[in-house]
Amino acid sequence: MKKTGSAEWEGTVKEGSGTITTESGVLDSSPYGFNTRFEDGPGTNPEELIGAAHAACFSMAFSMLLGQEGFTPSRIATTAEVSLEKQEDGFAITAVHLDVQAHVPNLDEATFTEIANKAKAGCPVSKLLNADITMEAYLTE
Repeated sequence: MKKTGSAEWEGTVKEGSGTITTESGVLDSSPYGFNTRFEDGPGTNPEELIGAAHAACFSMAFSMLLGQEGFTPSRIATTAEVSLEKQEDGFAITAVHLDVQAHVPNLDEATFTEIANKAKAGCPVSKLLNADITMEAYLTE
């Protein structure tokens, strides 16, 4: 399976602008630029897209692993905070922190944490990222 995303850019890094499009059409020429990445301009940026992809991937992997253990989650809510930091040789994504809140009937805290950690390590986006990936996971009522 292969999925595509594309981007177009015009101009300099600070004054220029670009658009991002996904194969599915969910993003269709969505704007991005220096102001959306480093300031509060309208549009998206690569880090939030990576965060959304990681949160979605983790949630699906977690649901799959829970199901393999006989548990059915009624809700998994994941936020991925992506850290972009300036380094000597430019910028780098240095970390991703997953904040997970899930309601899973009849699941104890220890088993919840064990399965969540397996999902964090095993989801394809986690495997892709060469960053320190941390997580806080909460079993909710």
